[in-house]
Amino acid sequence: MVSVTRTETSPTTLTPRRLYRVLAIAETVTWTLLIIGMLLKYVVQVGDWPVTVAGMTHGIVFVSYAFTAGLVGVNQRWSPLQIARAVATAIVPYATIPFDRRLERRRMLEGGWRREKTDDPRDATWVSACLRFFLAHPVLLSVLLVVAVAVVVSVLLILGPPTQWGA
Repeated sequence: MVSVTRTETSPTTLTPRRLYRVLAIAETVTWTLLIIGMLLKYVVQVGDWPVTVAGMTHGIVFVSYAFTAGLVGVNQRWSPLQIARAVATAIVPYATIPFDRRLERRRMLEGGWRREKTDDPRDATWVSACLRFFLAHPVLLSVLLVVAVAVVVSVLLILGPPTQWGA
């Protein structure tokens, strides 16, 4: 009897493609919320709360998307420039979705998580070793990412709105 190993993923498996896509869509949704919040504040004049709520939500998702782009980019062996481009798309409203489609067309989101070292020379780097370590410890990786997002968002809150950074 021959055993067959299935490499298909279930609809609930969190692949690099699925993780990246969820955050790319969430980034777009929070841009919409922020724009609606600004319309409510400045056009309808209901006060500051819509921008405060939508802005905080957008900020958390923005930072989460940036970390996700980094994690997926390292896993998929993107160049540092490609990772920077992915992060930069979150700055422009609605740019994460077309960028996601571009990555899809170029097959840059295919494959699973790189949990095992291969003969590829890029797997010998300390970055790849860290990736494999954290992928082998997903709870630790999740906690680390949540803490990192909280720290970055907290620092950004202390710095204030980007329009005041140069003042």
